[in-house]
Amino acid sequence: MLSFFKEYKKFAIVFLIISIIIVSIIYNKLNVYQPLPVYQPAMVSSDLVDSTIQYQKKYHKIADFNLINQNGKTITQNDYKDKIYVADFFFTTCQTICPIMTNHMATIQDRIKNDDDVMLLSFSVTPEIDSVAQLKKYAIEKGVDDSKWNLVTGDKKQIYDLARKSYLAVKTTGDGGPFDMIHTENFMLIDKKRQIRGFYDGTNPEDIDRLMDDIKILKQEYTQ
Repeated sequence: MLSFFKEYKKFAIVFLIISIIIVSIIYNKLNVYQPLPVYQPAMVSSDLVDSTIQYQKKYHKIADFNLINQNGKTITQNDYKDKIYVADFFFTTCQTICPIMTNHMATIQDRIKNDDDVMLLSFSVTPEIDSVAQLKKYAIEKGVDDSKWNLVTGDKKQIYDLARKSYLAVKTTGDGGPFDMIHTENFMLIDKKRQIRGFYDGTNPEDIDRLMDDIKILKQEYTQ
């Protein structure tokens, strides 16, 4: 009887070791690196996409732009070359979702302050109101770090086209009024190839955490 239990003990130990190996293999399989999707216009709600590109399924990239930031400096794609960045649309006089979004952008700014690969970009949807001086005042109030975060203004049609045809972030076709661009609460994650890699609710703290996690995942693409 005693010898039976000794044999059983050996079997149990071997079985335990094999089980641990199998569980480890399954765990590693389930946790393999999964790249973020590359969003195309056809994957996004048609409300947010210009009709000319609604059915586009590949090759979508952020268009070139030429706008002015809070310091009166011209900002173009060259300022974001080889950078990952988070973009949004806002206006300084907004009293609803914009203050929450801006506060969350400031949180992201704090969390990326030592990361040279990541920047922020906020487009004003009321450029006729948001002058350089107005943006500078707002930037100071919100603690904007000029080296990490550009608030930009400029030609309204250019900003509108960027919102509808590049970042896929505006719901209206516009009526020509000062507040006709109904922007969303979305933050967009843009990769180094000028592609959209994620959409996040800029008013939701949990989505901000998800965004930060996705930045880490995206950065892995450049270390593979």
